[in-house]
Formats: sequence, C-alpha cells, structure tokens
Amino acid sequence: MKELFDQVSYECSKQVTKYYSTSFTLATKMLAPEIRSAVYNLYGFVRFADEIVDTFHDYDKKFLLDKFEKDYYEAYEQGISLNPILNAFVHTVKKYNIDDAMVQAFIGSMRADLTKTVYKTQEEYEQYIYGSADVVGLMCLKVFVKGDVEKYNELKDAAMRMGSAFQKVNFLRDLKDDVELLNRSYFPNVNLKELDAESKEKIIAEIEDDFDYAFKNGIVKLPVEAKLGVYIAFRYYRRLLKKLKKTPSSKIINTRIRISNGLKISLLMRGYARYKLNILR
Repeated sequence: MKELFDQVSYECSKQVTKYYSTSFTLATKMLAPEIRSAVYNLYGFVRFADEIVDTFHDYDKKFLLDKFEKDYYEAYEQGISLNPILNAFVHTVKKYNIDDAMVQAFIGSMRADLTKTVYKTQEEYEQYIYGSADVVGLMCLKVFVKGDVEKYNELKDAAMRMGSAFQKVNFLRDLKDDVELLNRSYFPNVNLKELDAESKEKIIAEIEDDFDYAFKNGIVKLPVEAKLGVYIAFRYYRRLLKKLKKTPSSKIINTRIRISNGLKISLLMRGYARYKLNILR
C-alpha cells in the first residue's frame, strides 16, 4: 500500500530531525500539525546532503552527492523513491510547488563544499549562503504560506535573511571543525585561525542586522500556523549569538558554543508565553 510507505517515509524524516537536532525538533513541534511533517521532510533532505559533504570522510563524497541528486530527480519523475527521505521530500516539493531552482542552488552549495575551502570575495560568500541557507528559508516559507503567492512575495526577503542569520551563527559556532577538520573559511578577508575582536564584532553586527530585519519584516507577519515555531527557532539562535558575543574572539576557535537541553526547554516555555501574551521580541 503506497499510503503506508509514504507514512513510513514521513516518519523517517521526522526521526532524522529528532536525532540530528533537538532544537529544530522542538521548534518544529510548535508548528501547526498540518505543516509539521512537510518541514520534517525538508530537514531530512538538507541534512542528508549536508552529512555527505561534512562527515562521510571515508567515502567518495562526490559520488554520493551526485547519486543523491540523480536519485532525487528520478524520484521526482517517477513520483516515488525507495529512499524514504527522498520519497518524503518529493511529496513536499510537489505539494507546495517548491521551485527546482531552489533545489539546484542548495545542491550547488553542497557541491562547493567538496572542493572550495576559502571564500575570498563577498560575492562568493553570499552565493554560498544563498544556496546553503537562504533557499532553505524559502522552501520553508513555501510550506508556511500554503500557496499564497502574495504572502510569499511579501515575506521572502525576511525568510532569506533569517536563513542567512542561522547559517552565519552556525559558521561561528562550528569554527573549530570548519577550520581544523574541514579546512574551510567562509567569511571573506578574515583570518579565522586568529580571529580578532574587530572582525568578530563586524560578523556579529552583520548577523544582528539579519535577525532584526527577519523579525520585523517576517516573523511578526507569518501565518498563525507557522509563527510560534519560527519564533522559537529565532529565540534559540539569538541565544546562541548572545553566547558567541560574550565569548572572546581568541576562544571561539577552541570552543563549540552549545545551548543545554534545559535552557532549550526554558527558551521554548518563555517563547510560548510571549507568543500567547502577544509580546514577541
């Protein structure tokens, strides 16, 4: 029965989210039930692609990524894949009319991670972030607005800025692994091995601008089905940024900033209270 297989596929994407990211799982649980599964499906797809380029060091990453992409397009054409993550993702892509250009931009940034280690110009940096993060925000927005083109166009810039902010926070948080293990340097014209206070402050300010824009022009205007979940994710990443801001630049390279599970629950509860009282900030 195809319906049962699809249900299993959706559950696999949910489990991928659960095991890879407790924070994203908590935020997604705050979305309305009718859109929750679609967001799990998006996460499963982007997480598996990211795992290929970031962690499968003992395998042919290019072969795996090429096959993952090929299998996706075959699944799209056939309407089914025996890879449950791709099967679920294809359903979401078709249901919410997610543009292929978004998928291609994402795969393009993942492919760049196979060979490119240093981003020397602002243009290269922004192109990578667009593909790796902005389009993920746009995919989620497609789900959130459920086909409302006018609403999508109104919120798409904010969705991209939110994606950018999340990604830049991740860059700072994962600096040790990126520099020492993967030999990557995303921020242009910055010596990440010897990150100085001025460079760090400039990066933090850039992220804060992204967050401010995303909040004022996006989160507060989201459909009710999505607002609380996105707001919880926003609060989590803002707290990460706050901890990064307090960490001396010389120590960021040696420290992976984390939010404890207890604090995550606290952020969720306080975020929920603010949401119910309509005092988002």
